[in-house]
Amino acid sequence: MKKLLIFALLLAGFTAGAQTLSGTYMVAQRDTCDLFIDVYLPTPGAETQIDSITKPSVLFVFGGGFIAGSRNDPYYLPWFKILNDNGYGVVSVDYRLGLKGVKVKFDLWNIVNSAKAVKRAVDMGVEDVYAAVRFLLDNNVGIDANNLVIAGSSAGAMITLSSILETCSPTERTAILPEGFRFKGAMSFAGAIMSDTGVPRYGTPPPPQILFHGMVDGAVAYEKTAVGRLGIYGSSALVKDVYSRNKYTYCIYRYVGHTHDMAANFVATWPEQKLFLERNVVKGLARTIDAVVDDPFIPSWKQNVTLDDIYFQ
Repeated sequence: MKKLLIFALLLAGFTAGAQTLSGTYMVAQRDTCDLFIDVYLPTPGAETQIDSITKPSVLFVFGGGFIAGSRNDPYYLPWFKILNDNGYGVVSVDYRLGLKGVKVKFDLWNIVNSAKAVKRAVDMGVEDVYAAVRFLLDNNVGIDANNLVIAGSSAGAMITLSSILETCSPTERTAILPEGFRFKGAMSFAGAIMSDTGVPRYGTPPPPQILFHGMVDGAVAYEKTAVGRLGIYGSSALVKDVYSRNKYTYCIYRYVGHTHDMAANFVATWPEQKLFLERNVVKGLARTIDAVVDDPFIPSWKQNVTLDDIYFQ
């Protein structure tokens, strides 16, 4: 946990400033905890439409290795403010920390059981995200639940990508949502899909997705690692094995020399997010980008956070 605290401090060091909370609401009760959301409405006077089309709200899923983190960690607030100032609402959600207290090791003898534990944690997170969406559908808190872009960091990005996958290939978890519910898009900061059925397959085409990933990420796979049908498919593998082959709309930014720091680079990547939200999501353009970025002005960590740093004491 000490090394995970270092991870949190590194993340916090990328941001400054704050944003004003519009409201906090309980969305579900679980055996282990109650789940809440924080709502941040667009800044008064901000432009909330483009060509008479209303901008979406961003439903955000925090990171922390499924063992730590929270929806209201202060280092997310400057990014929330940028979104609000640009006319986007933000909903930051709780989810159960499915690996908290669980022993996981990713060596040769334990990798299968540990991967299964991660898959269970992701599934719990997806279930809790859908509970938040259901609350927004049923309650007027100033957010249109039918106009949401889901976004996530690290573990939250894994939940984000799986939440998109399951709305396109319905499971028992999607039963809480209206038939045919879809997110308008997804933003993944160092994410991956943990699959126990082989290469991820979408029953219907996914909405546009933007993927930010360091090419030497030591915590969440940039490529893929698979044992039989069980595997983790990182941003690069998803583009190669799924998105490009099926002509899905995506934007991927591959950062040369960057590690898991791309899980925290919300502010530095805002220009790319802005174009994605405006052009891919609001205007509905089939705009695909595959960019290798070597930019010394993008903040980076001196330490490459690894699975050992997160899980091993």
